[in-house]
Amino acid sequence: STGAVRMQPKAEELKFVTKNDGYVHIHPSSVNYQTRHFESPYLVYHEKVKTSRVFIRDCSMVSVYPLVLLGGGQVHMQLHQGHFLISLDDGWIRFLAASHQVAELVKELRCELDQLLQDKIRKPSLDLCLCPRGSRIIAMIVKLVTTQ
Repeated sequence: STGAVRMQPKAEELKFVTKNDGYVHIHPSSVNYQTRHFESPYLVYHEKVKTSRVFIRDCSMVSVYPLVLLGGGQVHMQLHQGHFLISLDDGWIRFLAASHQVAELVKELRCELDQLLQDKIRKPSLDLCLCPRGSRIIAMIVKLVTTQ
């Protein structure tokens, strides 16, 4: 009877922002439609449709490190008001790094992963789990993503 408890938004009130379309909503036929809280503010989606408003379907929440490591575009790092920001997509997606060292390590890991994938494309028979460099990079990514 004292104080106020913040209520989670109703499914139809929950909205996300995309670079090209502004606000979008999760489609009522989506499995995630009734989800009222996501641990991460980032979703990836497969399909976008416009009816009464713009909806996304086949969406999944994605946390920061998988987004940085596997998302499109270049990873940039900058100092902003004493904090280190990691940015993607020309600065449209930004988040704080715990420290300059963490930001540099994540950026370097992304570069290593990009190079490893290019090596695999050039030589499809390359077994990334058996080559020392590939297995170390993959192990580090698995550790980072599963322990964040």
